[in-house]
Amino acid sequence: MAVLSWNRYGKSGIRLVKVRRARGAHDIVDLTVDVQLEGAFETVYVDGDNGPCLATDTMKNAVYAIARKDPIEHPETFALRLADHFVGKPAVARVRISVGEQRWERLSAGGRPDSHAFVQGGGEQWTAVVTRDAQGARIVSGLTHLIVLKTADSAFSGFSRDEFTTLPDTEDRILATSITASWTYREGTTDFGARERIRAALLDTFATHKSRSVQHTLYAMGEAALAASSDATEITLSLPNRHHLLVDLAPLGLDNPNEIFVATDQPFGLIEATIKRTLA
Repeated sequence: MAVLSWNRYGKSGIRLVKVRRARGAHDIVDLTVDVQLEGAFETVYVDGDNGPCLATDTMKNAVYAIARKDPIEHPETFALRLADHFVGKPAVARVRISVGEQRWERLSAGGRPDSHAFVQGGGEQWTAVVTRDAQGARIVSGLTHLIVLKTADSAFSGFSRDEFTTLPDTEDRILATSITASWTYREGTTDFGARERIRAALLDTFATHKSRSVQHTLYAMGEAALAASSDATEITLSLPNRHHLLVDLAPLGLDNPNEIFVATDQPFGLIEATIKRTLA
């Protein structure tokens, strides 16, 4: 005998670009939306009865229709509106809306910001995940592919050694990573513009922190992020160590005073942790 123990379905990769034209200068919002539903859909799987099933094509259409009416000032508020829409459908008990926002920066022409031309700088994205059920909504915001590097104030020494250790101690190395961060907002939060403050805190701390390890800097970044927004209750950071290895130029008869490096993609160290706000 077999039993369906869990199920979820939905529409993924819904591409949405909205141009806000209400003001003289245009604004562009570039989103990828995933809609996922859980609920009383057992008969759809087990019996082939599609009566309770909301078509995934309908989900896609709903995203576009709601986007037409919503200013999409923040991906979190748009995701909440989508979640409220879908959780009201028959058979739906739980909705998960995931939104990735591609950042666009305004181009400058003649030394002044252009009103309707943009450039996409790298792969950085804002992220937002809203989970909605009868008990309420949980909002987790974040960012990913935020690539940073610094050439000073980074060391790694005094670490544990065994018979397989070959890595030398260093007090001066390149520290580079691609930041992925996700933070949870307390219930009732409405200030989603805090994401800009959190991003700034992450970057400022990365730049100025005197790092003894990636772990050391990760914790300092998490502390700063929580200090930047009283509505954030915890933050999870994932920092892959993008290694830059000093090239041995001695066989070529040259010295290398920490100037020539080779950037490697694999393998890489992956440092992850969650920092929570302590209760008063």
